[in-house]
Amino acid sequence: MSNYEKDIKTAVEVMRKGGVILYPTDTVWGIGCDATNAAAVEKVYQIKRRQDSKAMICLVDSDARLQRYVRQVPAVAWDVIELATAPLTVILDGAVNLAPNLIAEDGSVAMRVTGEPFSKELCYRFQKPIVSTSANISGMPPASNYCDIDPELLEAVDYVCTSRRQEKKPHTPSSIIRIKGNGEVTIVRK
Repeated sequence: MSNYEKDIKTAVEVMRKGGVILYPTDTVWGIGCDATNAAAVEKVYQIKRRQDSKAMICLVDSDARLQRYVRQVPAVAWDVIELATAPLTVILDGAVNLAPNLIAEDGSVAMRVTGEPFSKELCYRFQKPIVSTSANISGMPPASNYCDIDPELLEAVDYVCTSRRQEKKPHTPSSIIRIKGNGEVTIVRK
């Protein structure tokens, strides 16, 4: 078994047991867990020292998986997702089948379909959405690369992925848009 395979297998096992991981995504390094497990989501809020009223992003590997966690995806959302040339997080109304503490008070959830090979494979193997919040203490800058991660975070999680640790290149958080059920689009973060 390759190191890549072992890395994904271990990360999946840790999340299935309710653990928290640090992993490379299609943007910055992320703190992740099973997005359907409220206790795991709570651990992430504690690690980040963040209010749980501040919703976190979920990563999925495909449009089909996204549909299982949002009651009704507006048609315009599919067009926007398909046309996006860079990582794009979409806030959608009507979140379902997710940890209640991951869903915003208005019933919305932030979702992103990842195309980056490692995070896509991780989501595919896990078969559920994975929380993806930047690897930093709330209020601090996000970790673009593994070398930028605060040692305190490395200690706080249950598993740190080994893939892409050598990378040293600029990564930025995704753009975020909100798409209401009526198709109204608002830019949250460019």
